[in-house]
Amino acid sequence: MTPAELIRYLVLAAQREGNRQLGHALRALGLTPAQSEVLRILGEHEPLTLSGIGELLVCESGSNPSRLVDRLVSAGLVERVASAGDRRQVTLTLSPEGRQAESRVREIETALYARIDAALEGVDTEPALELLRRLSTGQPAGEALAKRLAATEAAR
Repeated sequence: MTPAELIRYLVLAAQREGNRQLGHALRALGLTPAQSEVLRILGEHEPLTLSGIGELLVCESGSNPSRLVDRLVSAGLVERVASAGDRRQVTLTLSPEGRQAESRVREIETALYARIDAALEGVDTEPALELLRRLSTGQPAGEALAKRLAATEAAR
């Protein structure tokens, strides 16, 4: 296997394992990893439009996460609110139940990150982070992550 091929498969294996662990923990909440990402985005940046959520999503390609949001609205976790200035413009916010679910998702993610931190103990992560940045920069998921990081920094 070439180094590029090995990196590709190691990234894929790590992503799948992380998603498997996250999915297992989220099952108790009746959420998928993609749905939990929408809740986390709203928890950090609400109110947002559907396209605003799509710009920040790393888990899904495309800028219109309507099916994800529709399921969360049906579950009572997300509310659609008509804009005061333009009734055609709809913003999305967390419902009270959605806030509780988002809080639980944060707890689940914190536990996952603790397991990752334990695996990284004693490892210089900067070269790996630089490699992953180079591989994702200019790509749709990388751009979504960059926007999300910028929005998080701006909110601080």
